[in-house]
Amino acid sequence: MARVNLLPWREELRQRKRTEYFVALGVCAAAALVAWLCVHLYYVDLIENQGKRNAFLSSEIKKLDKKISEIKRLEKEKENLIARMRAIESLQTSRPLIVYLFDDLVRTLPEGAYLTEVTQRGRTITVKGVAQSNARVSSYMRNIEQSERLKKPKLSIVETASKGANRSATFTLSFKQTVPKADEDEQEEQL
Repeated sequence: MARVNLLPWREELRQRKRTEYFVALGVCAAAALVAWLCVHLYYVDLIENQGKRNAFLSSEIKKLDKKISEIKRLEKEKENLIARMRAIESLQTSRPLIVYLFDDLVRTLPEGAYLTEVTQRGRTITVKGVAQSNARVSSYMRNIEQSERLKKPKLSIVETASKGANRSATFTLSFKQTVPKADEDEQEEQL
């Protein structure tokens, strides 16, 4: 006799396939969730590491900023010291110049002339004086031109006045003070 299965096997097959489908769907969802969680944790770890690096860099930048400000302060102090040294050097080099100036003023002044006022602004010297004649003033200008340390005489004013039998010329003369090359070399050797 033939056996006929009257049980609803198709319904069981559908039920089994449906269960298998939902199990597979759950496993896939769980795998996707685990994969997403792993990726998320990986990126969170990268972000934390980058945050630590940034914090380290920020602290190092602050240290370097402090060092840079200290270096700038030291450079400014160095510039101030160099300026002071230059001022001292210029004072030391110009110290004998006033002696030479007065020596040259006396040496170049011709007989029959005298100075009433001497002023100096930088390297320009202005003298006022009285001479017996205009020829003495001209002689004084030639003497200045021949001097090693005095150059470029320029006569501003000459006024001739007569007092009885005596004539005199009041003059204002300006000229430049120069430093001869030999003096510059000598001063550099002293330093």
